[in-house]
Amino acid sequence: MKIKDLPKSDRPREKLVAKGAENLKDSELLAILLRTGKAGKNVIEIASQILTKHSKKRLLQMTYQDLVKIGGIDSAKATTLLAAFELAK
Repeated sequence: MKIKDLPKSDRPREKLVAKGAENLKDSELLAILLRTGKAGKNVIEIASQILTKHSKKRLLQMTYQDLVKIGGIDSAKATTLLAAFELAK
């Protein structure tokens, strides 16, 4: 299912605006940073898979090279994540 097929109230960005970031699941927050999915998987599915395989603590320690090895994360997404992680520090 594509994100645009979800009701607006269930889409991560719209949910953040309506309910606040603190009310989103970690997978929804990561999905916002990733922005798009890939063929056959929407961005929420990719974010959930990433968080199933890697703890949040581990994600914060990953390098560019580590991130681009994860399915669904390309160069642009890896740099976006690294920038967000640095800001969080």
